[in-house]
Amino acid sequence: MSIRFANKPGLVAYLTAGDPDLKTTHAIALAAIDAGADVIELGVPFSDPVADGPVIQRASERALARGTRLADVLELGKELRAARPDAGLVIFSYYNPILRFGLEKFCSAAAEAGMDGVLVTDMIVEEADEYLAYLAKHRLAPIFLAAPTSPDARLERIAAASKGFVYAISRTGITGTQKSLAADAESLVKRLRQYTNLPIAVGFGVSNAEHFATVGEFADAAVVGSAIVALIEKSESADAPSSIARFIQGLRAPAMQAR
Repeated sequence: MSIRFANKPGLVAYLTAGDPDLKTTHAIALAAIDAGADVIELGVPFSDPVADGPVIQRASERALARGTRLADVLELGKELRAARPDAGLVIFSYYNPILRFGLEKFCSAAAEAGMDGVLVTDMIVEEADEYLAYLAKHRLAPIFLAAPTSPDARLERIAAASKGFVYAISRTGITGTQKSLAADAESLVKRLRQYTNLPIAVGFGVSNAEHFATVGEFADAAVVGSAIVALIEKSESADAPSSIARFIQGLRAPAMQAR
């Protein structure tokens, strides 16, 4: 259940699996890993992604229109694990697709596919006992979202239940790019540090090299999602892998130059 960040700061790259198609997602994921992404979050497309902004909503719609289902995402994860044995791989989903698939069946299949962890965006730690038991049985790392509005007692509980890393969201609301990072993010990371030695990754709105460098000053990793998905939306399928690779390299470029 270990997820390693080889770089400082680490980079978690979110992809909506099946957008524009599964073959292209596979190629983009490999390009992202080779360009410096430590962890790939494979997003399971869902018809009602209430926590996501319009960019990821549209990506989910496109992937669903192509027939992408949870079983396809697990197969994609299996292929990526075979191709890049050392990469971090996380399934990112709403609970409904997992519930339909069957919780224990899902955990077994995710472990068999070589996934490291699972992040269920609408799974709250207070109701996660059965979920956590099955993940532990199959040696999968549970990853929970921690919000700036969470009281300390809840952050402590989230930290205790998490493995792999803790996902600190930079602001309340939906995912999406933004011009500047909320000041709440640094405060949230400091609060979480009281309760865990796990890496803390900051997401929701990290979309450029400046954001990435800023997050690296106080957190262990940054999660980049909407900016990547938007770039895929604008790219031809054949060009998408190289476009994402250049984008990821560009995120790290200022830090590399500073060294």
